[in-house]
Amino acid sequence: MKTCYYEVLGVARTATADEVKKAYRKLAMKYHPDRNPDNKEAEEKFKAAAEAYEVLGDAEKRQIYDRYGFEGLQSRGYSGPGDFNDIFSHFGDIFGDLFGFGGGGEQRRQGPSQGADLRYDLPLSFLEAVHGVEKEIEITKRETCWTCEGSGLRPGHQPKTCPTCQGRGQVVQSQGFFRLSTTCPHCRGQGQLITDPCADCDGSGLVRKTKKVSLKIPAGVDTGSRMRLQREGEGGRKGGPPGDLYVVLHVAEHEFFVRHGNDIHCRIPLPMAQAALGCSLDVPTIHGTVPLEVPAGTQSGDTFRIRAEGVPSLRSRERGDMIVEVHVQTPTNLTKRQKELLEEFASIETSHDAPHKDDDGFFKKLFQKSA
Repeated sequence: MKTCYYEVLGVARTATADEVKKAYRKLAMKYHPDRNPDNKEAEEKFKAAAEAYEVLGDAEKRQIYDRYGFEGLQSRGYSGPGDFNDIFSHFGDIFGDLFGFGGGGEQRRQGPSQGADLRYDLPLSFLEAVHGVEKEIEITKRETCWTCEGSGLRPGHQPKTCPTCQGRGQVVQSQGFFRLSTTCPHCRGQGQLITDPCADCDGSGLVRKTKKVSLKIPAGVDTGSRMRLQREGEGGRKGGPPGDLYVVLHVAEHEFFVRHGNDIHCRIPLPMAQAALGCSLDVPTIHGTVPLEVPAGTQSGDTFRIRAEGVPSLRSRERGDMIVEVHVQTPTNLTKRQKELLEEFASIETSHDAPHKDDDGFFKKLFQKSA
C-alpha cells in the first residue's frame, strides 16, 4: 500500500502550493543521495518525496488525487516520476534552488525586455491635495539608446555566439547523480556576447537622461495616493517597451484644517458672551468663508456640520462635510467695567432660585454616588 502523499510530505490536505513546495524542498535536502551515499532507505524516501511533490505540486494531478486517490492517477496513465533522471527533468527548478544554481528564464532574456518601473515621491501642500494641482517634475532615468535602439551593439555589427554555452545560455554541471543546467557565467544566460559595443551606451542599451514630466493631480488625493504614468519608466532593451513611473504623493499638514476621510475638521474660538447669547460667524473652509449660525447657550466642544464643504471624492462628484468644533473662551485681563458686569451677572445667577436648586440637586446626587 502506498503512503498518502500528504503524509509523505508532512502537510495537511489544505496546504497551499507554497507550503507543499517548502515541505518537498526540506525532504529533498535531507534525503538527497549525495548527502546519504549508499543509503537505500534515504534513496527510497527521496523518490517518495519526489513522487508526492509531482502530484501535489501540480494542480490538475492534485485534484484527481484528492477525488479518486492513487487509482484515479493510474487510470489516467500516471506511474510516478521514474528514475533519477526523470526526477531531475521534472524538478530541475527545485534542485536548482537547492544547490544554488539558477534555472529557467534565460530564453526570455535573449529577446526584448521591458524597462524597469520607477518611483518618484512628490510632496504637496494640504490645499494642493484637496483642490488638485498641475505639477512639473524632473526625473533622471535610463532611456533606450537611440543609436543602437537598445541592442547595445555598434551600428552595423552583430553579436557573437557565446563559446562557453554555444548560444544555449546554459551550461551543464554535475551534482552527484544529477546533471544540472545552470545560467552561463560568461554570457549571463544571453547566449550571445557583444564584442563591438555601442559607443553611446557602452553596450548596455540604455543612456542616462534628465526629463521633465507634467502631472495633473486630481482634487481629493491624500498621502499614499499613487499616480501611474505609463511608459515613463526606464527604457526597454532590444526593442522592449519602457516601464512605468509611479508618483507617490505626500500631503503636508495644515495649521487650521484637519482631514478625516473626505470631511474637514476645524476648531474655532468663541467668546463666552457670544456662546451664551448666540451669534452669526463667517467660518473659513477650504472653499472660502461660509456663514454659521451659533445658537444661544452653545457649550465648548459642541460641533456643527456644514454640508458639502469638505474634500471632493476621487470616485464621484460628491464632497465631504465641514465639521466645526466650538471652543468657548473664558475672558482674561478683564477691565474694571467687565469685572463689575460679570460680578453683577454672577450675583443675579446665584440669587435665582431655579438654577440654585438645580445646582443643589446636582451636588446631592454627586455625593450620593460617591458614598
